[in-house]
Amino acid sequence: MTHESAPTPQPAYGESVTTVEPFGVDHIPDSERHGKPSSQFFVWFAANLNFPIMMLGFNAIALGLSFTSAVTAVAAGALAGSLLMATMSRMGVRLGVPQQIQARGPLGFLGNFIPVAYINVFAGVGWASVTVILGGKAIAELLPVPFWVGSLLLTLVQLVVAIYGYNMIHYLERILAFVLLALFLLITVVALARGAGTFHADTTADGYIGGWGGWITFAGAFFAFLVAWSPFASDYSRYLPDTKRSGKLTALFTGLGTFITVFWLGVVGALLGNSATTSDSIAALHQLTGPFAVPALAAVILSALSQNFLNVYGGAISLQTLRVPLTRPQGVALICVLGFLISLWGETGIEAKFEVFLSLTAYFIAPFAAVLLLDYYVGGRSDRSRIGELYDRSRVVGWGFVAWAAGVLLSVPFWHSALYTGPLAAAHPEWGSLGNYVAAAVAAVVYLATRRLPYLWSRGSAPRTGDGVPVSSKS
Repeated sequence: MTHESAPTPQPAYGESVTTVEPFGVDHIPDSERHGKPSSQFFVWFAANLNFPIMMLGFNAIALGLSFTSAVTAVAAGALAGSLLMATMSRMGVRLGVPQQIQARGPLGFLGNFIPVAYINVFAGVGWASVTVILGGKAIAELLPVPFWVGSLLLTLVQLVVAIYGYNMIHYLERILAFVLLALFLLITVVALARGAGTFHADTTADGYIGGWGGWITFAGAFFAFLVAWSPFASDYSRYLPDTKRSGKLTALFTGLGTFITVFWLGVVGALLGNSATTSDSIAALHQLTGPFAVPALAAVILSALSQNFLNVYGGAISLQTLRVPLTRPQGVALICVLGFLISLWGETGIEAKFEVFLSLTAYFIAPFAAVLLLDYYVGGRSDRSRIGELYDRSRVVGWGFVAWAAGVLLSVPFWHSALYTGPLAAAHPEWGSLGNYVAAAVAAVVYLATRRLPYLWSRGSAPRTGDGVPVSSKS
């Protein structure tokens, strides 16, 4: 079977953890739907129990925020991002296809290539390398081995798990959720006991841009973190049974699992940032946890795996969405190799590189998510009879692509990062980082204005069968 064929007889997959997942970017037939909505809590709880969120929290001090402002900003960013994740996860239950395949509806078969190519590079390979760097540095802190050895070890583990796929990932994330909960609780208690504490606003801070500007920027960082997850949200819910109850509970468990971890670790990161005496985040964690550094660094290592199982798997889905002639396991291997090589380059100064990577990723993904949401809820994409459109090559470019591109381009003046700062952001730093919001808003307006227009570019229709999934095996 090819990766986008009709739901012809498939090897039994069911709930087997030791069977390599036979599906790629296929529509999952009802006969293969399994699992419980509660699985989404464990997947996203474990995936977001990771050190990069604490790194974002460190920035509260640099922005000169008070502790109260930092907490409310984390809460706002985490809540907005969690609602986005909850909604997009529910879409996977209904449609049974990966998030990036869903985007073919409004953007078109070819129009979807450019944003997915970007998502593949920055959200798949990029996140994989960021997380491997942090895990590799933690291993080097614990053991007398060079950084590359630790990074290679992490890469090999995530390679094997992501090749096994959906069921194996869900199984291990459930276990890691409990292990990481204990370890990060320990980090929280020890850090607070060893000096981490609240703080007041500091107008002399190097990154101070005003109270509201700093608040918007800080909240936006946590929102951007979850925006970067959104192109993969449906990937881990698409096997769940398609019922109204399942859809509602999937959204609830996804939102809860996401919000709890992001809010918790974001606040802890802010508290730790107030006590750190080094700019190296891993070294700062080692220093602040003292005699408990071993379990603290173990938390970073294991959280690198819990996050990267999803990053690597999602990256392989991206490659197949682009119709790169690779099987899903081959795509996983390629993402792992690229992530490892980039980690060797990005080992030093990871904190600054992470912030640039995160902001530039979100500027492109926020309008992508806005178009998908509106297409599903306003454009009728929730209708299962239209699933075939997602595999129909005759739908070349849709107006959704124009909406996405307009969102990206018109947000450029508002971009704010160390790599590039737009003219409006430079002239009004007190506004904070507005790029994500502008990109999403523009994309939403353009989509609503054009959604009833004839398809931008289409050609002869492809045959369909069943749930509207094409007969053609070369979709």
